This record gives sequence, C-alpha cells and structure tokens, in this order.
Amino acid sequence: MIPDDPRAMVRSTELTRFRLAPNPGPMSLHGTNSYVIAAPGAAGTVVVDPGPLDEPHLQELAQAGAVELILITHRHADHTAAAARFAELTGAPVRAMDPGHCHGGSPLVDGEVIHAAGAEIRVLATPGHTSDSVCFHLPQDGARGSVLTGDTILGLGTTVLDYPDGTLGDYLASLDRLERLGPATVLPAHGPMLPALDTIVRAYRNHREDRLGQIRSALEDLGSGAEVAEVADAVYAAVDPAVRPAAELSVAAQLHYLRLDSGTP
Repeated sequence: MIPDDPRAMVRSTELTRFRLAPNPGPMSLHGTNSYVIAAPGAAGTVVVDPGPLDEPHLQELAQAGAVELILITHRHADHTAAAARFAELTGAPVRAMDPGHCHGGSPLVDGEVIHAAGAEIRVLATPGHTSDSVCFHLPQDGARGSVLTGDTILGLGTTVLDYPDGTLGDYLASLDRLERLGPATVLPAHGPMLPALDTIVRAYRNHREDRLGQIRSALEDLGSGAEVAEVADAVYAAVDPAVRPAAELSVAAQLHYLRLDSGTP
C-alpha cells in the first residue's frame, strides 16, 4: 500500500503501522517506509528505520507512542540519517548490526529475540544487499506472521547488491533463509507491502538466475575477462541512466559470483 496522503500513519498489519518518509528518488522509489511496531494496548512502540533527517517526519513517528527502541535494517543513509536525532528526540536507544550505527544501544545479534512494545521481534541476519543487512520477523503478527525486510526484499522491482560490501553468494543464502519463514507478510522499506514471503523469494531467485544467464551469454560474446561497464552495456542497455551506477554494482556482484564459482580470479 502506498498512502494517498504521504503524511499519514498507515496501518499495515495487526502489529505494525508505517509512515512514508519524504525522500522519493530513483533508488528509494516512493521513499523510505519507517515502521512503528506495537501490540494492541501496548504503552510503548518500536520504530524501525527512522529514515532521512526530516524533522516533521520524526515528530510524527515520535507521536505514534512512547518510543522504547529504534531498530535499523542496514547502514544506508535513507534508513539511518535520522537515527541519532531520533534517539535524542525520544530518549530511545538505537540498535543496528553495525556498531557504527548504534546510539546508546548494543549491536544486534543474529537469532536474538527482542521483546518490546508487547511484540516478539526476531533478528535475522540477511547480508547481500549490504553486509550488515538484517530483517525483523514478527511471528505473532497475524496468522502467518510478518517480516520487515529492509532493502533485502523490496515492494517494487529488485534489490541492488552494494558490491563489494554486498555479495551475491550472501544474498542467495539470505533468500534461502527467508523462504523458510513461509508465507509471511512482507513489509519492505521501499514500496508496498506484499503477501507470501516464500513466493516473493522464489520470484527474486528466478530473477537472479535469469540475470546470471544473461551475463554468462554476454561473457561468451565479450570474453571471460570483460569489464563491468562492457557487460552492463550488453545486459542493461535500456536501463535509466539515473540507475546505471546501481546496475553496474549488480553486474560487478554477479561477475564476482560467477568467477568465484569457476575458480577464475
């Protein structure tokens, strides 16, 4: 769901609401979804990805309930730029996988279970988009649970691998891990919520396999030592120039994966 009023706080699931940050762009799509987690009747809230440093946006998030904890899905600025200010505003600690993005809180640990705002929040390390990417599983959010996927799974399009920090091998392993959660509701950091995480994961994996096939074909034509820009010209010829750098990152990640698999440096 993309809200008609971008200033609105929108109910997404039984345990979550979100507010769309005012930062649309080629990479952020409509903007960053900042989520508020709280069980019915809970006195406090947990905010995930406070987003860009926009004071009205932060004030609205703070007014959704007494913030006990702030969680970060990964290091990119459209998720973290406001974290320190939001911690100052609310007095709540910020926790992330990367210690450099923690403010008054300890780094997240893969597999830990957080109990806050009346909710159970399970931390899943899902590297690939970035090395510090995590997802937050809410197993009690409705009949099938929900997963806040950050940029690991998007509501629209596909995920960029921020190579060399993010790698395709890690990303495919993360998709396998997410698929095992079954048909949970997908709550992405960009774009609309989606049903059935396992189905979406399979579509993502098929897309990656198709791209790898295209890159293999390009290498057959260009030679195994082809450079990233050459392969991007062949595989992403029609891409919008605004996202060409992202396309080249994805090509670099896929070339690294294929060359590792073949034993070629």
